[in-house]
Amino acid sequence: MAEHWIAVVGSSPGVGKTTLCGALADWLGQTGAVVDHFEEADVLTRAAFRAVAEEFAGGTGSVQPGTLVEAARSYVEQARADGVDVLVTDALIPFIPSLVAWGHDETAIAQVVHDVADAVAPTRISVVFLRDDPEAALQRAIEREGPRWADWYVDKLGRSSGTAFVSDLPSAIDHLRRESELTLRVLASTGWNVVVVDVGERDAVQTERHVRERLQGWLSAGVR
Repeated sequence: MAEHWIAVVGSSPGVGKTTLCGALADWLGQTGAVVDHFEEADVLTRAAFRAVAEEFAGGTGSVQPGTLVEAARSYVEQARADGVDVLVTDALIPFIPSLVAWGHDETAIAQVVHDVADAVAPTRISVVFLRDDPEAALQRAIEREGPRWADWYVDKLGRSSGTAFVSDLPSAIDHLRRESELTLRVLASTGWNVVVVDVGERDAVQTERHVRERLQGWLSAGVR
């Protein structure tokens, strides 16, 4: 059980992670698979991530890498116990944006990601990385959330030690471009199935169709 984990991440807010996760969970459920759809906010409420939420709220505004690894292990173990076939997670593993914000360098981040891979084995991991130019993606997020969201996002980045240099949208865009490059380098070293999707002019339906086509063969080994 819990044979497959589809982790949807993206190069910035506004690339369509949440919409894609919902669509993939619905599609997989229609195949007869037992699916756990882990939404982005679930990290604050799921039992497996209780220690993560408590540590983050404990005053430091960060979480130790080992806590993240153990949370991922616990999440998979619970899914196996519950008879889940496929996990679909929104902006969860491999935790790279959080690790960057908390000041970890690339070597340390790569180690955490490999520790996560070991912790959740033999579950097979596919990471769908939605990529778009951060300037365009952030503009979509601002149009969706309202102009005050931009101030909130810049302030959020600026308050973390690893992204304290972010002070406006241009510096946020530069950060997201560098973070995207780092993410792809780290993912390339994992042995996971990495599906990079250039969103560009694709709408949500076209993005979903493209991802489903890319995942079909990988999933056929275990989904009923």
